[in-house]
Order: sequence, then structure tokens, then C-alpha cells
Amino acid sequence: MNEDVAEYSEELEELLAFLRDARGFDFSGYKRSSLSRRIRKRMQDVGIEQFADYRDLLETNSAEFGALFNTILINVTGFLRDPSAWQYLQREVLPQIIERAGADEELRLWSAGCSTGEEAYSLAIAFAELMGADRFAERVKIYGTDVDEEALHQARTGVYHAKALEAVPDELREKYFERIGVGNFVFRPDLRRRVIFGRHDITRDAPISRLHLLSCRNTLMYFNVETQMQIIDRFHFALRESGYLFLGKAEMLLSDGERFDVANMRQRVFRRRPGETGPLYQPAIRFERVDPVAGTADARRRQLRDLTVDVDPNGIIALDRDGTVALINGQARAAFALSDTDVGRPFRDLEISYRPTELRSVIERVQAELRPLRINAVELHRLHEDAQYFDILIQPLFGMDRALRGTALVFIDTTRTTQMQRELKRSREDLETAYEELQSTNEELETTNEELQSSIEELETTNEELQSTNEELETTNEELQSGNEELETMNEEMRNRSAELDEARSFLEGILTSVAAAVIVLDQGLKVRAWNRGAHEIWGLRFDEVEGQSFFDLQFGLPTEPLYDFAVRCLASGVRSEVPFEMQAVNRLGTGIRCTVSFSPLNGNRDEGVVILIEQEGDIRR
Repeated sequence: MNEDVAEYSEELEELLAFLRDARGFDFSGYKRSSLSRRIRKRMQDVGIEQFADYRDLLETNSAEFGALFNTILINVTGFLRDPSAWQYLQREVLPQIIERAGADEELRLWSAGCSTGEEAYSLAIAFAELMGADRFAERVKIYGTDVDEEALHQARTGVYHAKALEAVPDELREKYFERIGVGNFVFRPDLRRRVIFGRHDITRDAPISRLHLLSCRNTLMYFNVETQMQIIDRFHFALRESGYLFLGKAEMLLSDGERFDVANMRQRVFRRRPGETGPLYQPAIRFERVDPVAGTADARRRQLRDLTVDVDPNGIIALDRDGTVALINGQARAAFALSDTDVGRPFRDLEISYRPTELRSVIERVQAELRPLRINAVELHRLHEDAQYFDILIQPLFGMDRALRGTALVFIDTTRTTQMQRELKRSREDLETAYEELQSTNEELETTNEELQSSIEELETTNEELQSTNEELETTNEELQSGNEELETMNEEMRNRSAELDEARSFLEGILTSVAAAVIVLDQGLKVRAWNRGAHEIWGLRFDEVEGQSFFDLQFGLPTEPLYDFAVRCLASGVRSEVPFEMQAVNRLGTGIRCTVSFSPLNGNRDEGVVILIEQEGDIRR
């Protein structure tokens, strides 16, 4: 059993590493139980059981990435979600934010993990109600971010179906939305300009700063504890002093009292305490423009700059826009066995482009997104040598005209740091062993304290388990809600299609009923498929009496044998008979009649059936 679990985890981690390297989506911080369940749901949809087989599909079908990401990134949201929390926010929190800000100070808000934008627009409505639409348009700026580009595209349009606005009171819907088309509404354009949407990964990208309010609701619960702590660090940096953090009902800050005060635990509203903001986030490198015909002073400065880059302790490789190596400094040559002859070669031809890690796809992503990326803890093995560890920073290079000029790869040697961390870990373990021995010596004096501590730890463990269970239940609930919405959409489509079919059937039956002549439809086997009222009036046979029977075996006053060849010829050729066939027959009253018979292919096609039209011309007097 343990071997099966280990193999399962290893295959899942390999798939996650492939997603990170191929498309830049890093799911390493997500909870494995929820992540595995969502990936397996997509694998079941395409009929694949093994993670390795699903990776093969992703490598051969790039469109599958989009379907997978839509399955993993559950976009369950809504306007004014959890009404009691929004009522508290609008009654207690937003007035304080407005009051503390200066009369002309810009109010900065961030809706992280905004999905299709409902949370961001809910913030806009709440502030506009308190400040008035004009003051809102002058002072408030709202940033809505998510990693799902498809969801962001819908958010940018600001268009929502009437069903999505059911939670919005009628007076607010009339005030802040305009009706377009049938059943659709668009957010007010004059206020929409103050809501800015963009792609942002809260686990990796630099946060938006100087915020008065940060809303991130039911997003943290998808990440493990370590990643949650890293995200909270970024949120603490993003908020100004006394700024508010608004979380979802399945999320809490149970052990962060040093940086956040609890404004209202029930509504999950927290306030940033005064203190340091944490590390800064560095933008991409930009080069100054250099005049190639400058004098000797400029030449000396360029030479000095080149020498400085060459002796930089970090390995540096610069590429031009076409991926050709333009520069390799001394540290990079020594670390990766490169030489000056490699300058001018395509970077993809160098071993460093794919070993110790795949860099070509990352460079393409940096050039496409025009933002730096960082790969941490890359391990390099050499024969008969200790392993080396590098952090690799891939940065776009811009000119003064802000055009992309190339890409820089900076290899930061973290081997010593990694070794020190391991030594510190061993020292910490030694200290823990010494501490345990000291605890054992003082055990008799601290028995009561240990019992109390044990009880506290049990309560904390129980609380964490309940919190974890609550997050799992919330995740499952959102998955069920998402599935229910899909089923409702399918059901609505089936009802519409059924109504269309009923309307078409009624229309055709009305046509057949209104025709005075006898209309008989035969299938490919010359059996009766339709028998209209005209045929019933002439020969007295109802449709339910002849349905499914061979037309040429019926005895009803019309000699059918002469008609057999006409019917077979029409069925085989798919061509309508040019001249109607005239013949005598007997109606249901026993009166002789003259009639004309014509044959037409059903639907104008061969082998689908025959339509027989029989028109009565008059009685034959005997």
C-alpha cells in the first residue's frame, strides 16, 4: 500500500513539474488532495487513467492545457457573496477607510483571485454607495487580479447574465448596471474605468502596494500552510498601516497576531498592525541607450561596464531578441564550461539551455509576457564533484524606447547558502536534542505545566483539523456548485431543443392535415410512415391502423400493384415522377373515383423514402 502511494505522489509531482516548466503555472503550493481530485476529473473526461499518459496528451495537444487549467482553477464567485460579511464591511470598515484618508487621497483596493470580476465590482458598488458615483470616479482605484486569463477576459467586459445578478438588490442593479440584449447587463462604463484587471500569481508575482483594502476570499484555502504563510507575507507588505484584509468564510489568521489585529473574526476581517513592510520587489532590468559614435570617454565607460559585468560574481549570459548569445561573463564561462567561441551561437544549441533545467520555454515566456521570472534551487551535478545549487533569474532587457532588446540570464550560486542551511538544520537538531535532555531533567518540576501545554496543543491540533476539514468541505461545495451550474445549463438547452422539436412537429402535422389530397409517406422498406386526413377521408383508414404496414399489402380500394414500379424507381433514383399516373379506385363509400398519383423522393434524397400524392378528380357514375 505504501509503495502505491509513493508511486502515485511521484507521478503527480512529475506532472506538476511539467506544467510549471511548459506553461509557467506553478501549483507546488496547492493542496495535493484538492489538486489531485481536479486533475483526475479532467483525466476522466478525456478517458485517461495514468498521470504519465495524461502528460503525453499535453505534449501533443496544446489545447488541452486550457481545459486542464479551467478545471483546476474553479471560478466559483458571485456578487455580494456572504451578505452578512458585506453588510459589516459597508457599515463598519469602509467608512473608517474613507474617514482616515485625506480629502483628495486616492483609495487603493485590490481584489486578489477575482475570477470573473464579481468581487471587484461588488467593492465598486459598496464604495460608490458610501461616497457617491462622482467622488468614487475621482478617488477610488480597484485592481482585480487572477491567474486565469479566460476568467479575466470575462471580467474586463463587465457583462453578466441576469442570473448572476440575483444577489444584487433591484435598486442597486438598476443604479449600477445597464441592460444589453436579452437577459444581459453591463456594469456602468463611467465607474468601470476605475476597475483595472490583470493577470497576477499571488504565490510568485510582486504584490500591489500602498493598499487601503485587500480582498482575497476563498482563495488561500487551495494552498498548503507554507504557501499560505508566504502569501500572507506579501499581503502584509501590500497593505499600508491600518489597512484591512478581507478573507473568505473558510479562511482565518489564527497565528499572526504580531502583524494583524482581528477586526471581526466571524466576518473574516483583519487590520494590519504598524510595523516593517518586508522585502522590496525589484523590477526588470533596463539598459540605457549608448551612442556608438561617442568619444573616448564614452568608450572607456563602455569598456569599464563590460569589465564590471565580466568580473561579476554571478554568472551572466545575455541573448539578443533572436536568441543568439551576445555576452558570456567570466563566472558563467567557468561555471558551465563555456567559452568566447560560444558567443554568436544560438542559445538553444548550448547544453546550458536544457541542463540542469529547461530554460528555452522560460525565455519564450519572459519575452512574451515582458516580465522577469525566477527559478529557485536548481541543482547541478558534475562527475566526481559535489552538487552545486543556483537560483536563475531570467529578465527582459529594454532600451530607452521601451522596446525589447534581449534577455539576460543571471545564475546566482546558492551552494554555500544551501550548505549553511543544512548545517543550521543539523545544529538546530542538536539544540533540540539538548533541550529535550534538559526538559527530561526538569520533568518532575514542570509536570503540571506540561499537562496544561499538552491540553493546549491538543486543542490547537483539533482546531487546525477542523479548519482543514472546513476548507475541504468548502472546496467540495464549490466543485458541486460548479457542476450543478453546468447541469442547469445543459438542462436549459435540452428544454429549448425539445420546444423547438414540438413546434416543428405541430407545424408539419398542421400542413399534412390541411392538405385535401391524400398524402402517404413510405420509408425505405415501403412501409407507411405518414397517412394524412385526406387519405382517411377518401378510404376510411386511420393512421394508427396502417402505421408500419407495407403499403402494397393494404386492401383499401386503391389498386396498388400498378404503383409498385413507380415507387421503387423513385426510391432508387431520388427523382420525382414527371407525369402523374392516372387510375381508377373505389372510395370508403364504395363509389368509383378517378385519381392521379405522383411520386416524390423524401427530403429530395435517394434511399430515404417516398412521398405519394393522390388527388381525387371526380366520381365515376355507374
